[in-house]
Amino acid sequence: MSFTCVVVTVSDGVSAGTRDDVSGPTAAQMLADAGLEVVRRELVADELDEISALLTALSTEGVALVVTTGGTGFGPRDVTPEATRAVLDREAPGLASLMLQAGLAHTPNAALSRAVAGVAGSTLIINLPGSPKGVSESLEAVLEVVPHALGLLGGDTGAHPTGHRQPSDGAGAES
Repeated sequence: MSFTCVVVTVSDGVSAGTRDDVSGPTAAQMLADAGLEVVRRELVADELDEISALLTALSTEGVALVVTTGGTGFGPRDVTPEATRAVLDREAPGLASLMLQAGLAHTPNAALSRAVAGVAGSTLIINLPGSPKGVSESLEAVLEVVPHALGLLGGDTGAHPTGHRQPSDGAGAES
């Protein structure tokens, strides 16, 4: 099953055309490489109401996954987490935790990310940092579980993979 996704770059400079979008293409490529169908990319300024309106529209269009890049830090205009929380029905703190752990493995500055993840209707929304490196580290951390999450949101009620890894040394194997 193919899942549709939209990449939203949140940046005053990119939306105004004064800076190149370097994070959005990174996210789009990683999602496509993971077998997800990137149906479009969006640009929006660091404006809470504009971000929330866009996320609401995407979630009502039936997009399976929305990933945002940017606006998750401590800057005075970084409001992506607040805009995202305004549209979420349920948060997914485990996804945010995976991304934080992955970032901290590379830099202590990852602790400054306020990224959130959650569900709006049947759409999974994941906030990513604004740097290409942060995007790749964060997406890499969650991509393994995203298809299962999207299947659940899409109504897949069949057998669920456990995700448990088999011991590599044969321990635990039945004799």
